[in-house]
Amino acid sequence: MKKEIENTGFALGKKNYYMLAGGFIVIILGFILMSGGGSEDPNVFNADELFSFRRIVLAPIIILAGFVFEIYAIMKKPKDAKED
Repeated sequence: MKKEIENTGFALGKKNYYMLAGGFIVIILGFILMSGGGSEDPNVFNADELFSFRRIVLAPIIILAGFVFEIYAIMKKPKDAKED
């Protein structure tokens, strides 16, 4: 017997929207990790702080993972409207 899916008018299920919010938080976290590295004196250039592992490698990987998770959250098919 087939289960009837209740039409709520939304394109995605409740779980999908929670996953989208989580992916958005991960992306924002990546941008926060990438920020900073400025100097009080504009004549001083601190290359070690600007080109640190956190800003050049870690933050872009976290941002990319957030975008991949967003795509997964959009593409994931809701199982049943009543289970959400």
